[in-house]
Amino acid sequence: MKRIAICGNIASGKTTVQKILEEKGYKVLDTDDVSREILTVKNKTLYDAFKDYDVFENGEFSRYKVAQLIFSNEPARLLIASIMHPQIGEVINKFFEDNKSDELLFVGIPLLFEANMQSMFDKIIFVYTDDEIRLERLLKRNNYTVEHAKARINSQMPQNKKAEQSDYVINNNGDLELLKESVSKVLVELKQV
Repeated sequence: MKRIAICGNIASGKTTVQKILEEKGYKVLDTDDVSREILTVKNKTLYDAFKDYDVFENGEFSRYKVAQLIFSNEPARLLIASIMHPQIGEVINKFFEDNKSDELLFVGIPLLFEANMQSMFDKIIFVYTDDEIRLERLLKRNNYTVEHAKARINSQMPQNKKAEQSDYVINNNGDLELLKESVSKVLVELKQV
């Protein structure tokens, strides 16, 4: 079994790469989904850590308010990361254990490098997209203001640093067909390694 991380900065096309892999029959764990499951008031550690912050709506964590807080408050970002990253790591390990007979297992993990989880994986795929394209996608997809979109982009580790630490870099500046071709090429290489 090879454990493969798929990472990329916001609006780079990670989710599209994950869908392409799923369409090809591969199992993919999306840590964005995992974080949504973890970010609940039932998670006592998280609730206790953030109960005094304005991050709740209708008795639950508001993903929007949490995002606003962690993008504007470094200590809060570090606190939530210190709680959530180990819990996400446990889910990833269970995914690997439950599927250990598979040849290739993929985990979509946007903050792989920020969470320092590289050692959990045998290979790393980085999805690269020019900043201008990512900005355009955020403005359309998330209805962000230009300032908010740029703040999100600038809050993450620079793409070139992540690309340098990755085994494969998929360029996603083209159309869907080019992206599918790039994913297929990486799959061929992964099976040969």
